[in-house]
Amino acid sequence: MADKKRGAIKKGNGLSSPLSHGLENPCPIAKLKENGLSSPLEGSWTNVLIADALEKVSIGKQNQILSSEMLSHGIFPVIDQGQGYIAGYCNDESRVILKELPLIIFGDHTRCVKYVDFPFVLGADGTKVLKPKGTLLDTKFFYYALRSLNIPNRGYNRHFSVLKEKIVPVPPLPEQRSIAVILGQVQKAIEEQEKLLALTAELKRTLLHQLFTRGLRNEPQKQTDIGPIPKSWEVVPLADRFHTQLGKMLSQKAHGGDDPKPYLRNKNVQWGCIGTTDLLDMDFNERERKKFILMHGDLLVCEGGEPGRAAIWHGELEECYYQKALHRLRPKDQRSTNQFLYHWLTYAFRIRNVYGVSGASSTIAHMPEAQLKILPIPIPSRMEQNEICDALNSVDDRLAFYQRKHATLSDLFRTLLHQLMTGQINVDTTRVCSSAISWTSRLRVNQTMTGIDLREAAKCAKGKE
Repeated sequence: MADKKRGAIKKGNGLSSPLSHGLENPCPIAKLKENGLSSPLEGSWTNVLIADALEKVSIGKQNQILSSEMLSHGIFPVIDQGQGYIAGYCNDESRVILKELPLIIFGDHTRCVKYVDFPFVLGADGTKVLKPKGTLLDTKFFYYALRSLNIPNRGYNRHFSVLKEKIVPVPPLPEQRSIAVILGQVQKAIEEQEKLLALTAELKRTLLHQLFTRGLRNEPQKQTDIGPIPKSWEVVPLADRFHTQLGKMLSQKAHGGDDPKPYLRNKNVQWGCIGTTDLLDMDFNERERKKFILMHGDLLVCEGGEPGRAAIWHGELEECYYQKALHRLRPKDQRSTNQFLYHWLTYAFRIRNVYGVSGASSTIAHMPEAQLKILPIPIPSRMEQNEICDALNSVDDRLAFYQRKHATLSDLFRTLLHQLMTGQINVDTTRVCSSAISWTSRLRVNQTMTGIDLREAAKCAKGKE
C-alpha cells in the first residue's frame, strides 16, 4: 500500500471518492459574483469606531467563575478567553447569563473572539463582554467584522484598548444579516469537518491499540516487554530486521562546495508527513551521495527534538539527502516493512510511550543510533503486517481527505471574510448569495466511513481509556 500517493498530508493527498465532488475546483469569487455577489454599492456603507458602537451590558462579577472552580461536566457552559470554545462547566444557576443574548466575548489577553447565543457563565480572567447597538449593527455581523480585524499581538498584555479604537464597516442592516448568513454557512461546514477530523483521529487511536495488542487473527495474547501482543508474534531488536543509518553531520565547509544538494532536517519530518518547502542545501561528495541518498519508501525517524517521530519518504523530490538529526531505516529482507514499523512507532511513541522516551519538543532528549537499534519491536507474519497497514492506511487517507476539505473551506472563509468586510464584493440582499450557501452545503459528507461507523468507533475508544 505504500505508494507515492500516500505522501505528506501537507502535500494535499486525497481520495478518489464521490466525497471529493466540488473540492478540486473551489468556489471562486468570480463565480460568486455571478450568483448573488456584485460590485460594492456606492454610498450605502458607513464606518463606525468600535468604542462608539457598543451598548453597556449588565454583566459583572456575579456572572463570573474562576478557572479553579470550573467543572469538567455540568449544566451551564463556561465561556472564557481561551482558544477552546467552552472552557468548562458550572452548576450555579445564579451566575448564568440569560438576558441580552446574543453576546460577543473578546479575550483581552488572547484576542480570541467568540459568539454566544445560549445561556452561559463567564470566565473570570481577561474576558470582555461586547454587545453592539442594535440599531446600528447586527450582532452576528459584528462578530465577523471583529474577526476580520488585525489586532497586533502584545503578548499577555491587554488588547481591548487597541480593539475599541478600530473601525468596522456598517452596511445596511439587511445586508449585514445576509453577509452573516453566508459566512455562517461556511463556518458551519468548517465545524463539521473539525468534528469528522476528531472522530477519525479517535478511530485511529482505537485501531492502533486494537491491532497492536490483539492483531487480526483472533488469537490469545502473551505478555512481553512491550506489552500484550498476539501469541504468534515475535519480539526482536529493531536492528535484527532493519538497517539504520544516521545522516550527514553539518559543517561550515559542507555549506559551500560546487554542487550543493537539498537535505532534510529534523523539523522537516513530522508525524506521517515530510515538508519540502523550506529545505537547505549542503555539499555531498560522491561517497556521501551514495551513502545518504533517500530512496522511495525509506523510513525517517527523528533522533532528537521529539525522539521517534517518523514519516516515510515517498520521493517528494527526485534527489534529496538528510542530516545527522535523522535516522534512515530500510528493511533487511522481505519479512518486514517500513510501513508496518512506521505504524508501530506511531503507537509506541504517540499513544502508549512504550519505550519511556520523552516526546515533548521542549526537552533535549535524544535517541542515538545505538539505542534505536536495540528497541524491541513486534513482528507478525508478513501477510498480517500488510493487512494491518491496509487498515491503518485507509484511516490515514480519510484523515488526509478531511484535512484537505477543512483547508479548502478555511481558505474560502478567509477570502469571503476579507472581501465582504472591505466592500470588494457585496451581497445582493434579495438573493442572499444562494450560490455560496448551496456550494458549502455540497461539501457536507456522510459521517460514516466504508464499513466503519465513526461515532461507534469513538464510543469504543472512550470505553477503552
